[in-house]
Amino acid sequence: MPQQPLILTLELDEDAFAEFDGQRRRHFPAALNKIPAHVTLFHHLPGEEERGIVETLAAEMRAEGPIPIEVASLRFIGRGVAYGLESPRLSALRGRLAAHFEHWLTPQDRQGYRPHVTVQNKVAPEEARALHRELEAGFVPREITGTGLLLWRYLGGPWEARGRFPCGGA
Repeated sequence: MPQQPLILTLELDEDAFAEFDGQRRRHFPAALNKIPAHVTLFHHLPGEEERGIVETLAAEMRAEGPIPIEVASLRFIGRGVAYGLESPRLSALRGRLAAHFEHWLTPQDRQGYRPHVTVQNKVAPEEARALHRELEAGFVPREITGTGLLLWRYLGGPWEARGRFPCGGA
């Protein structure tokens, strides 16, 4: 029997997560904000394959150290705002995982990977433009760190935590 899909995200260092999640809570419509700030690696993995996915993630992360990431840009996304991220190590990790999960990937997860953190979405374009201008005025590229992977089960809005896979397998 098919189960709800799984979502894989990157775990961020505490300071970066606190900043992005705080912005998301301030700027995302409260009635629609059911999940914390996140960096999605895969939007839809098969829930019935959870055991194999967990084994793959655990094995992959045993050898992966903390992942340096540059918060490189601020993106206007039409009805919201997101921070664009750049990291060769993150892209390589996602590529290895995509090879493992290739036969399960949806068209969305087969597209080119552009990591980002959305702090606002589903608002009027004028509101999004105003926030983009406000954030852009003080934007300075900076380094953050990916500290692991987080596996979630999609529950039709909210997500249920299913596993944490820290860098170095700790």
